[in-house]
Amino acid sequence: MFTKQFFSLLLSLLVISPAIYAHERDATIYHAFRLELDAGEDRDNQSVSSWNLDGWAGGDDNKLWLKSEGAVVGYNTQTSENWALYSRNMATFWDAQAGVRYDNRPKSTKYFVVGVTGLAPYHFETEVHFFSSEDGDVSFRLREENDFLLTQKLILQPYLEFNVFAQDVRDLDVGSGLSDANIGLQLRYEITRKIAPYIEISYENLYGKTADIADAKGEHTSDSTITAGIRFMF
Repeated sequence: MFTKQFFSLLLSLLVISPAIYAHERDATIYHAFRLELDAGEDRDNQSVSSWNLDGWAGGDDNKLWLKSEGAVVGYNTQTSENWALYSRNMATFWDAQAGVRYDNRPKSTKYFVVGVTGLAPYHFETEVHFFSSEDGDVSFRLREENDFLLTQKLILQPYLEFNVFAQDVRDLDVGSGLSDANIGLQLRYEITRKIAPYIEISYENLYGKTADIADAKGEHTSDSTITAGIRFMF
């Protein structure tokens, strides 16, 4: 039942978007997408790579927001998420969002998503989302990032992301409460506004019951990676 609802909602988002855009004050449809591809090593000298696609198409008030992100360790895809959201402007620099998310890894799971995205004080780009899975599991994610211009082309971007779960989800090896936090620092050089190579250092740590589950399985509760990549804007 959830599968049918999931794809029905996704189809509805794609079908009704043009009709929504047609009622914009300015009917012109704009778009802005960011794609980041990188590769490097973790602290165990394993090869790691990741992708991150994030962007939207629409007008000032209504947008179709698409996201895809994931990580590969060695030759195995560890995480893979794909989002489709309807985004509605509700205040200056802030949008309310609702839609769906589908994870291929570590487990095939579908989610309903609600949240907000926007620019917090001191220019912190903020994303806050709540998820309800097809199994009824509820979780929360916060991401913050900011750009500091060292020169007109050299930019330092710190970021923070953490996840909180309302209950234990054994299939995902996570426990209730704060499960993980990831902090990182990206240094990029914008050759043009559309192309920017970068290096990135990140540190991830597990907490609470999630850390206990990893300990019991003999796995690391923290990890650090260093990667090099390239950002495309289109």
